[in-house]
Amino acid sequence: MSEQTQSATRPYSAEAETHQVLNQPSSLTPFNSWLSDSALQYWVSRFGAAHSADLASYGNLCGGALAEAGFLANQYPPEFHSHDRFGNRIDEVRFHPAYHQLMQAAITFGLPSAPWVKPGKGAQVARAAMVYQHMQADAGSGCPLTMTYAAVPVLKQAPKAAADWLGKVLTAQYDPDNKPYFAKAGLTVGMAMTEKQGGSDVRANTTRAMRLSEDEYELVGHKWFCSAPMCDGFLTLAQTDTGLSCFLLPRWRPDGSKNQFYIQRLKHKLGNCSNASSEVEFRGAFAWRIGDEGRGVRTIIDMVALTRFDCMLGSAGLMRAALAQALHHTAGRSAFGKNLQQHALMQNVLADLTLDSEAALALSLRVAYALDNQAVVSEQQFVRLATAIGKYWICKRAPQFCYEAMECLGGVGYVEENILPRLYREAPVNAIWEGSGNIQCLDVLRAMQKEPEALAACLSELQSVTGRNQDYDAAFSRLQQALQHSATLEYRARSIVDQLALLLQASVLLQYGEAIVADAFIRARLIPGICSNYGTLPVDIGCMALMARAQPKV
Repeated sequence: MSEQTQSATRPYSAEAETHQVLNQPSSLTPFNSWLSDSALQYWVSRFGAAHSADLASYGNLCGGALAEAGFLANQYPPEFHSHDRFGNRIDEVRFHPAYHQLMQAAITFGLPSAPWVKPGKGAQVARAAMVYQHMQADAGSGCPLTMTYAAVPVLKQAPKAAADWLGKVLTAQYDPDNKPYFAKAGLTVGMAMTEKQGGSDVRANTTRAMRLSEDEYELVGHKWFCSAPMCDGFLTLAQTDTGLSCFLLPRWRPDGSKNQFYIQRLKHKLGNCSNASSEVEFRGAFAWRIGDEGRGVRTIIDMVALTRFDCMLGSAGLMRAALAQALHHTAGRSAFGKNLQQHALMQNVLADLTLDSEAALALSLRVAYALDNQAVVSEQQFVRLATAIGKYWICKRAPQFCYEAMECLGGVGYVEENILPRLYREAPVNAIWEGSGNIQCLDVLRAMQKEPEALAACLSELQSVTGRNQDYDAAFSRLQQALQHSATLEYRARSIVDQLALLLQASVLLQYGEAIVADAFIRARLIPGICSNYGTLPVDIGCMALMARAQPKV
């Protein structure tokens, strides 16, 4: 027998096995995104929400079944079907069952409706904590949930012919069937405002509205972005003879026929892949006017403000999801002779990430607290400016944050089986949606000039904690000086809003947070000359204590 034949018949040897999985942490999932998050529990309690049973139940879903659904809904994105097999125009977007699972759970737990159905102490804070967790499972489905939630103040102004919409929006029933609104148990609401020639400048919109009766119109025009086109109705803007006006446009007409609402295509996006974003045309589409003619922006502005709030809240949720992965991985892996979390440089990076994550959460829930207390004038004024500031800052921090967390995992964090690539692709959308960074900065300047009471409310919030930390006081003084040079405010708007954002986060941490976090944040963020890269903390920061506070409890 030849040597080659002997080799071919030689029995398999265990010594030939090379693929032994060593020095790899276990998967973080399944886990409970509420019970595992000490900072979230702290801030929800601090701002007066007492819904821990519901939050824990939803946390169990978000770290388990919904986390798995998030992967599936992004792996199998929505598909557009323009016609049925008989040639009839249907304009239908079809989703993987996992997407409907995400929507069903969220609507059952009241993410779009709870604070409107049962307002009161802690209602907006509790709802914000739900959204914060949902975003960690899947951000794309958060889009129609946010718009439905934010549409409620606008729908309260709807004419009698559309009055039944509000009740069906506020129900805890999810009905994904493509049928007329009056035949459904529950409704969702989208938005269609952006046009290609105007973008954020909605006053440049060219869509026209022709009056049929007192509140009924037909719309003709093209919308460059229409989010979640399978919603049952859309708040949109169109020009009437007296100017830009707000409308509720249903997918189906009141007589039960298909509305003249035509989906041209779905956008192929960087991220947010479980959500359908579309380009649509109105070809004589039926709609009800909401609010007065020519007052469209004023009518819809409350919806815009609430969706901007959810942008900052959603970005905070993405940051927490990325941080949880980084902390869990580094706690279960060793390199160069010891656990990754025992290396001083890794501690610097991880502790730095925990500061941004908790500060983003704290400011978001501070705004939610203000939404719960808008009967207090100063809180209403605080929301006006703090939302634009928070939306600008937190949403801009999220992409760099997610990348840094990915780097903590190394190569395994870069592959698609891990959630980090999805979080990284998802992170930029909140900075762009509902007005990019420059738009937020201009909105802050506009509020400062036309609503000085909003600036006064924010400055009062900042000043209320002076005298507690000299580095904070010095930063507040620098902001006051920067605001004095009015001639160059627009050119310096990003610098001004940067300072406002950091001081707002620091003030919330000082007033409501724990000293170890507030002190470290101020020293890391408010002292001039500190490097902007993560992992550049002062040498005597208590890194391990910060990491322990943020470490997922599994």
